[in-house]
Amino acid sequence: MRILHLHVKKKYFDQIKSGAKKHEYRRITPYWAKRLVYAPDYNLIIVYCGYPRNGDSERTLTFPYTGWYIITNFLHPQFGEKPVNVYAIHLQGVA
Repeated sequence: MRILHLHVKKKYFDQIKSGAKKHEYRRITPYWAKRLVYAPDYNLIIVYCGYPRNGDSERTLTFPYTGWYIITNFLHPQFGEKPVNVYAIHLQGVA
């Protein structure tokens, strides 16, 4: 079973947990291309609030892997003032 592990800040974790945020964004870099474009499909995505201790179920969310797509000229304070290209990873459903 292949699992994609994503660590996010508490602010974004809470948005994902409430259902307000349906995608997680990662800048297009060789690091993320290796994990998303050139890797075989994943089965699950686990989203962590920071780096929790093992077994801390309050700070982890699990989703089925349903893919990603590219967004060009994406503006978000997390990525700075200039638009960037990002991978938008789907976070839908409960595994």
